[in-house]
Amino acid sequence: MVRFAARVACTFLVREAVAVYSASPADVLDDLEEEIVLLSAHIHAAEHRLLVLVEQFDRLGGWEPGGHRSCAHWLTFRTGVDLGSAREKVRAARALVDLPLISASMSRGELSFSAVRALSRVATAENEEDLLPLARGCTTAQIERLVRGWKLGSKQDEEERERERYASRCLSIFPGDDGMVLVRARLTPELGALLMRAVEAAGDVLHKKSDHKSVAAVTLSGREAARRRADALGLLAERALAAGFSEVPLSGSCAERYQVLLHVDADTLASDGEQGRSELEDGTRVAAETSRRLTCDAAVVAIKHDSDGSVLAVGRKTRTISPALRRALEVRDQGCRFPGCGLRFTDAHHVRHWADGGETSLSNLLLLCSYHHRLMHEEGWKIEWWGKDRPAFVDRRGQIHFDGRLRPPLQQQLEAPAVAPQ
Repeated sequence: MVRFAARVACTFLVREAVAVYSASPADVLDDLEEEIVLLSAHIHAAEHRLLVLVEQFDRLGGWEPGGHRSCAHWLTFRTGVDLGSAREKVRAARALVDLPLISASMSRGELSFSAVRALSRVATAENEEDLLPLARGCTTAQIERLVRGWKLGSKQDEEERERERYASRCLSIFPGDDGMVLVRARLTPELGALLMRAVEAAGDVLHKKSDHKSVAAVTLSGREAARRRADALGLLAERALAAGFSEVPLSGSCAERYQVLLHVDADTLASDGEQGRSELEDGTRVAAETSRRLTCDAAVVAIKHDSDGSVLAVGRKTRTISPALRRALEVRDQGCRFPGCGLRFTDAHHVRHWADGGETSLSNLLLLCSYHHRLMHEEGWKIEWWGKDRPAFVDRRGQIHFDGRLRPPLQQQLEAPAVAPQ
């Protein structure tokens, strides 16, 4: 029986070899490509069936009798996939129950698990009909970028998610078992982009001499690039400690290639505008109000697009806050103007945003630290002027907070909203 099977297999291989040699190279490649694509579609369809079964098994609690902590732990034990992949399979399997169009597309072999895994992060029964045509024909990397930039819900929903995302930021530094130190962080998109640019700049400076040629021209393996990032992080720490964190604010400009780019539509910046494009260079979407905060004090380049998306004109780069105006602000405010703060590391904040017609002048600007700047945008606080250079801060409840060193006159207190200041 074994010999017969081996003989049949050999005969099949000989026939295949004869067919290959008798056909033209182009025909052979076409046949190989067609078979690979067809087999991949079968694999996608089979993986969809697997996800359907996993969802049923998870819903029925089939993993509990075996003493497993979750369906993902059971899947790891029984199928050999790593725990992270198992968790993603369980999550995607649960999501497909409410995504009939995406589920059907995967069952036909049109979408891979990688694509479904990305789409299921943002897809809902309401928007999957819009997402699915965009995802077809895209690579997984393109779908991941699409997902990162996809807007979810209303402006209020987006702001609530932004608050949750900001509250989850963290950084852990702890010793590992082998004596090395492990660093794990969860950063907001804009801070993550800033850190990546800083690490890139430090890595280029650190290794420029050792490469003996342009750093940009050096092709690195993933492991070597990771080592360079580790060295660059050390250089950042050394330079920061050398510069110190005194009361003197840091100033200066970065090289163009290390700047963090934010792409945002003009309508998105307007306070009553539509939710349009608002994303970092890698496609990660940031809330519209976050874009308003970041553009309070930034360099701006206006780009006009045609209706088909093609670029019509690119304007000159201008700074919203000129160096001279910044110096005047530092002389006047001497730090964050929020009551009781005074931190010297600050952003220049437009009381009325320039996208809404606010002037970029001393009368419409004041300095705020990054925390209180976020309060004015993502947390919905407002600022009112109670006389010349005297800001009053109104929280979301309508209560007023003003700087004790700038007591408003009695008449201005009477004209202010009828809420007791704190």
